[in-house]
Amino acid sequence: MQWDLFCRVVDNFGDIGVCWRLAADLASRGERVRLWVDDASALRWMAPDGASGVTVHAWPSIDAGVAPADVVVEAFGAELPAWFVQRMARAPRAPVWINLEYLSAQAYVERAHRLSSPQVNGPGAGLRKWFFYPGFTARTGGLIREPDLSQWQREFDAGAWLQAIGAPAQAGERVVSMFCYDQPALPALLDQWAHADQPATLLLATAGHAARQVSECLGASLRRGGLRAVLLPALTQPDYDHLLWACDLNFVRGEDSLARAQWAGKPFVWQIYPQHDAVHIAKLDAFLARFLAGTEVRWAADLGRFWHAWNATVDRIPALPAAAPWQRQCAAWRAGLLDQPDLTTQLIGFAAQTR
Repeated sequence: MQWDLFCRVVDNFGDIGVCWRLAADLASRGERVRLWVDDASALRWMAPDGASGVTVHAWPSIDAGVAPADVVVEAFGAELPAWFVQRMARAPRAPVWINLEYLSAQAYVERAHRLSSPQVNGPGAGLRKWFFYPGFTARTGGLIREPDLSQWQREFDAGAWLQAIGAPAQAGERVVSMFCYDQPALPALLDQWAHADQPATLLLATAGHAARQVSECLGASLRRGGLRAVLLPALTQPDYDHLLWACDLNFVRGEDSLARAQWAGKPFVWQIYPQHDAVHIAKLDAFLARFLAGTEVRWAADLGRFWHAWNATVDRIPALPAAAPWQRQCAAWRAGLLDQPDLTTQLIGFAAQTR
């Protein structure tokens, strides 16, 4: 099938990150994708080589004179151009119209997944829009997972990759990746690691907010006590995955890196995108409730306390939770996710069935 995937970049490039992964994964399975985006600049470093089967187009502010594809996906509520919707309504065979929603562990996702919304007014009158929710359970759309992902991970050599980027780990060092928004608790965390008796920490800070804050905290030497840092350049999506696989602990933010951290199967800390009125904390708690279900109560409390501190506007941070149960839980969680169909498989099947 041919797909039109519409994406608006709000900020921080998380939207285009998810959309590009989806477009590339669809194309790798033989689908053809037109990606319509209002700011494609991040693709210069995120996906410099493009992907066979994907063409990138500027968001069409005026009628571009193109016929809608078999499947039209508006990502994260991006409102389609009225002229395009009108063309969809007039098409001899109406395309499957999907609103791909944000990732959430909240209970409503299972209820709303695959619900339809008949369009009774406006340029799309007579069409039907379907809501598709990524998620973490069998009653959701799942997560993006390339068919060969597990094989790629098995064949990955973390030591060689760290050496290749100029950041080899020393004996006994814990390797940590840092991808965050502005983070008031970061100085306290770095100080905690710097003064820890063991283990020593190699911190790999991603370009942008993380690298800037780490540099401000540690100065030009990028060292303090048992802590040393390396500031990374902007990474392609495959190399960001490699970063997650190479680390013992990953700090992630937003949606795309959260999903990829779960596939890495390593301990991770999530900084959720902050929203007004603390709406994001309810989303954080919903994920924690699912992730920690059935784990040891005291350890679960430690992890929840750390995650909440990391997502609060405070400059204090508790000690990291115990590593061994954390690693076991991440491996078990990943195994559970692997038992569920991935997002791209589900989208293709749903679109074919609905047509």
